[in-house]
Amino acid sequence: MTPLDQRDLAILKTLSTDGRMTKAALADRVGLSPTPCWERLKKLEKAGFITGYRAEIALKKLAAHVTVFVAAELADHTAATFRIFEDAVQRQDEVTGCWALGGGYDYLLQIVTRDIDSYQRLIDELLERRIGLARYYSYIVTKPVKGPTPPPFDLLLG
Repeated sequence: MTPLDQRDLAILKTLSTDGRMTKAALADRVGLSPTPCWERLKKLEKAGFITGYRAEIALKKLAAHVTVFVAAELADHTAATFRIFEDAVQRQDEVTGCWALGGGYDYLLQIVTRDIDSYQRLIDELLERRIGLARYYSYIVTKPVKGPTPPPFDLLLG
C-alpha cells in the first residue's frame, strides 16, 4: 500500500470514533464518493491499519465483576520463557489486555473476573502451571475514570 494520505487518515480517525457508521455516511464525512471511499477502506483493512470493529459494552449492567491490573515479573528473561508466558496469557479469557513492558516489570495484564476469589483462583492456576511467573502485584480498579478512547491522531501525526 502506498503511504497514507489525508483522506486515509480521515477515514481512520472517523471510524475510530464511530465504527458503525454506514459507508455512505463515512464517504460523506471524509469528502469522497462511496465507491472510492469503500476501496480505500478495504485497502486499509487489508494492510492491517484497521484490525477490527467492536462495541463497547457496559459490563456493570450485565454482571458484577472486578477489574484487576497485574504487574508481572518473570523468573528469567529468555525468549522461551516470554513465549510460554505469552502463550498462556493468550488462552485466558479473563485476561482482556496484556502489554510487554520495558522497565521494572515485564508485563502489565488487565484481568476481568466475577469477583476477587475468582481472580485469586486464576492467579493460583497460572502459578501452578509454571509459565515463568515469578512475582505479581495486583491493583484492583475501584472506579473507571477514563476508558478506552480513540488514538490521538492529531498528536501522533503532527
